[in-house]
Amino acid sequence: MIQRVLTFFERYSFGVCTYLGEHLNISISKIRLFFIYTSFLSVGFPLVVYFFAGVVLDLRNYVKRARTRITDF
Repeated sequence: MIQRVLTFFERYSFGVCTYLGEHLNISISKIRLFFIYTSFLSVGFPLVVYFFAGVVLDLRNYVKRARTRITDF
């Protein structure tokens, strides 16, 4: 059951922790724990930052895909 929940969040999350981990060379699990602990301590403010970063990353990927489709012609 726990594995199904983890798989769901891995598949449908925005990939913010993965993106930050790859660019900062930090373990992804440490970044996730940071978001979890700080959201408990600061009443959810990091979750707002996480969702905003997720939207920005989705827009960035959308623009990259649109550019490649235009240049493929």
